[in-house]
Amino acid sequence: MKSTYLLVILVVVICFSSCISTKQLTYLQEPENGVDSIIPIRKMQEPYRLQINDLLSIRVKALDQETVGIFNPIGDSNLNATGEEKLYNDGFVVDPHGNIRIPSLGEIQVLGYTVEEVRQELEKRLLADYFKEEANIFVTVKIAGIRYTINGEIGGPGSNIIYRDQVSIMEAIANSGDITLVGDRKNVVIIRQYPLGQKVHHIDLTQIDAMNSPYYFIQPNDLILINPLPQKSLGFGTTGISSFTTILTIITGLTSVILLFIALK
Repeated sequence: MKSTYLLVILVVVICFSSCISTKQLTYLQEPENGVDSIIPIRKMQEPYRLQINDLLSIRVKALDQETVGIFNPIGDSNLNATGEEKLYNDGFVVDPHGNIRIPSLGEIQVLGYTVEEVRQELEKRLLADYFKEEANIFVTVKIAGIRYTINGEIGGPGSNIIYRDQVSIMEAIANSGDITLVGDRKNVVIIRQYPLGQKVHHIDLTQIDAMNSPYYFIQPNDLILINPLPQKSLGFGTTGISSFTTILTIITGLTSVILLFIALK
């Protein structure tokens, strides 16, 4: 009789230990006594500084259309290309030396610059060598979309690109099909590129404070890794019912084997 009770207790303990709780699945949780309020926002996000392999979209406009054509891509060169292919063909890649090559202007050092600083430098050079103040030149410099790679316990792993100036990690995850039931939301890993190499960062997406993390907004070429929860390796199930069903199946099988063994004796 005691062994029966012990077996029941063991089954209950395993069921509860192998279940995934609501707290492990819920994003951006507030304190239990939280009320409707404005979330304090940390100081404004530092502007992104360009890294090697970044792709820039640069456009020049002015009253002198003939001179402007030297700097802008020819519109008929990629009629059959998709938007991303056009950016790849017409954009300006930051090379391993931190430079971009622009027609007539040659190589320009941009590594560690913001897009605003690049715009100002281009306008300065264009006014010095090609245009007069009366030309009303207008230069636009943008990062050609934010490309990131996401792998692990995610609905749609792979590389994606979002054509926005700013993208949060929540948007990146939603764009990739959301984290699976057995994905670890409390320890999302971000591998980020810096001038001197790569750094590994961690963010807990189950807490509301994640919105104030310096890693809440992704950067171009980020690698996001969603590791599995321990429950996945246990193999019992992700909910109490599935765990109980699995364990009951195992016990039933073992009981059948024992009874068959006894009958054969």
